[in-house]
Amino acid sequence: MPAFLHDLAAPAKLNLFLHVTGRRDDGYHLLETVFELIDLVDSIDLDDDPGGAITLATPTPGVPPEADLTVRAARLLAREAGIARGVRITLRKRIPMGAGLGGGSSDAATVLRGLNTLWDLHWPRDRLARIGLALGADVPVFIAGEPAFATGVGEHLLPIPLPRTRYVLLMPDAHVPTAAAFGADDLTRDTKSLKIDSLSQLEQVLQAIGRGKNDLQPVVARRYPDVDHALALLRRAARTAGSPDAAVRMSGSGASVFLPVDGEAQAARVMDYLGDAGVRTDPDGTRFDRSALRAWIVESWRDPAIIRSAEQ
Repeated sequence: MPAFLHDLAAPAKLNLFLHVTGRRDDGYHLLETVFELIDLVDSIDLDDDPGGAITLATPTPGVPPEADLTVRAARLLAREAGIARGVRITLRKRIPMGAGLGGGSSDAATVLRGLNTLWDLHWPRDRLARIGLALGADVPVFIAGEPAFATGVGEHLLPIPLPRTRYVLLMPDAHVPTAAAFGADDLTRDTKSLKIDSLSQLEQVLQAIGRGKNDLQPVVARRYPDVDHALALLRRAARTAGSPDAAVRMSGSGASVFLPVDGEAQAARVMDYLGDAGVRTDPDGTRFDRSALRAWIVESWRDPAIIRSAEQ
């Protein structure tokens, strides 16, 4: 049994579309979405604590350690497993908070998967996903670690073999509370189901992605001018680069917006346009701050050696 696990990756996600198809009696919204994982990742170290304490060595500014999803995930797993084990968590953040990229949920999922090995539990992923759902609707897809079509509140997953894709990701200086976006009076909550779970061909799935939308996008754009500006700017960049501007979408409840691009040349044209428009561009995404509109290039997450290192 290992005493530590280091450099565990927690990738960000994009919602290639996000449809709100209804609302349950308990207030939770019913969704249809396709999750794409991207190579913007947080990194996590887990070190066994013989004293039995669960601590976060690197608190996130503005977030009390007790409320951090990594700490909550570790304590939930210990409670559900009926064990008194400790761990020191070190979190190196690269995924911006409040961006609709699922960073906190991904961190929680990676902690659950890592501790599953560190604590010698050997639980199957579906069991981890069930307890992870209590931490957030996005946690199960990160535990699965692969692109998926999701229904329910996001917990019912159908793996989809998406082709490797490059995206231009644009981040406005805005923090959109998820609860406020879903609670808006003008949110569309009756989008017709795409029924992707009945499709058998990848091409049909891709067509459904092309026809889809993000129902939260107009709600957020009306309330957050920075998000509306980012959408308009990326649409203009798309047209300049010969890409359909309808492909520009917001991820989750925002604030990030993205555009799939066809190869390096098109990505470079989009980034050049954004740079000329005064956007700060950092393709590797390592120097993010919220002080200005920023853009970078990300790709589909396809590194199972890292995502599964917590299980080796």
